[in-house]
Amino acid sequence: MGTAVAGDGRGCGGGRARVDGFGHVAWVAVEAHGGASPPTRVLARGDKNPSLPHQPPLLLPSRRRRLASPQEFAKMVVPLLTKKIVKKRVKQFKRPHSDRYIGLKTSWRRPKGIDSRVRRKFKGCTLMPNIGYGSDKKTRHYLPNKFKKFVVHNVSELELLMMHNRTYCAEIAHNVSTRKRKEIVERAAQLDIVVTNKLARLRSQEDE
Repeated sequence: MGTAVAGDGRGCGGGRARVDGFGHVAWVAVEAHGGASPPTRVLARGDKNPSLPHQPPLLLPSRRRRLASPQEFAKMVVPLLTKKIVKKRVKQFKRPHSDRYIGLKTSWRRPKGIDSRVRRKFKGCTLMPNIGYGSDKKTRHYLPNKFKKFVVHNVSELELLMMHNRTYCAEIAHNVSTRKRKEIVERAAQLDIVVTNKLARLRSQEDE
């Protein structure tokens, strides 16, 4: 737990802001008592400390990703897709009776029984997939970063995206070695191709 000390500007008081590992702040008011150990009073996170009229800003640890600088942002590849991606349905269709029998998995199978209520589309039964649940054709198969995914295994497959780097992004396959991954990431940086998992199995080392 880190501690930041701040005074009130009058030389007779001060306070401490304790920051835990999760970035939570708890102000501790400290009063001067002639050399004796000063009593402390912990305030709530949202309360203002009365002994600190001018609280200094704190640099709290952040769990968010580092924002790109303007120079880095200018070098980023801008996708061609500008339309907002809307998934019409994200909830999966479950196999009928998969919640009743442990032998039936949840992956969808169309019911084919002659008396099946689901096949006959009775009211209140499990819904079946149909063409109406499909998303917009212009944004179908796009990732949230507005690129389509293309799995690559080597550098030659990556170079297929040389003229399509604004539509497709590369994803390194799971069975590619660390040495090949490094070559693919370096080549992708030269061709301005976005790699979704470029940090997988790679460690960055600072020069001493």
